[in-house]
Amino acid sequence: MPGSVQSIERAAAILQVVAGSGGTLGVTDIAEAVGLAKTTAHSLLRTLLLVGFVEQDPATGRYSLGTALLRLGSSLDTNELRARASNWADALAARSGHAVRLATLSGDEVVVVHHVFRPDDSAQLLEVGTALPPSSALGKVLLAHSHPHTGSRSGPRPPAVAAELGEVRARGWAADRAEANPGFGGIAAPVRGAGGLVVAALGVSGTRSALFDAAGVPRPLVLSMVIDAAHAVSRELGAPGA
Repeated sequence: MPGSVQSIERAAAILQVVAGSGGTLGVTDIAEAVGLAKTTAHSLLRTLLLVGFVEQDPATGRYSLGTALLRLGSSLDTNELRARASNWADALAARSGHAVRLATLSGDEVVVVHHVFRPDDSAQLLEVGTALPPSSALGKVLLAHSHPHTGSRSGPRPPAVAAELGEVRARGWAADRAEANPGFGGIAAPVRGAGGLVVAALGVSGTRSALFDAAGVPRPLVLSMVIDAAHAVSRELGAPGA
């Protein structure tokens, strides 16, 4: 029987350590945990970073699992995602008074997979299957948690876009202050799966004045409702620490 490939074994060991750390380890800690020289661990981490299997926090240098792993191994399909999110999305619409959308990435596209109408008598169109612009709140959340070098046909992100997406990752929510649709905006938060990776974005949409104050700051009650609902769906999906 052929022997194992050492570099693959080492990369697998690193991924296991990173997965178990919850994004709290730097290269020195990882090298010590897997029993490798720091230079060897760093070389392997650079390769894993390039292909999107790990991500590195630019501020702290610590590593976490990358979203490319989700595309390889996730067994979560759209129907299951919708089923587990449905009750929380309905409750969010009822409490906030706004339309609620759940979206995922399909290649480069931000696609609505579940839509709850705002609870009033106005005419509304079902948006399931609609592709949203990346400047939407849902789009910002999903792109913030996708790897910038894999699965994209649009090339490297401009520095300003990369900086904004970094802020979205750090604070845990995104806002669209009428950037995608004049007069209307959105607030969204990430939904995580059982492995801790972001699998979807959940958010509300409505008029800019209803979601933000005059300075463009999200209204605290609406923001907290969105974050709480996204955490609740994450718990339904078995996300650690959600």
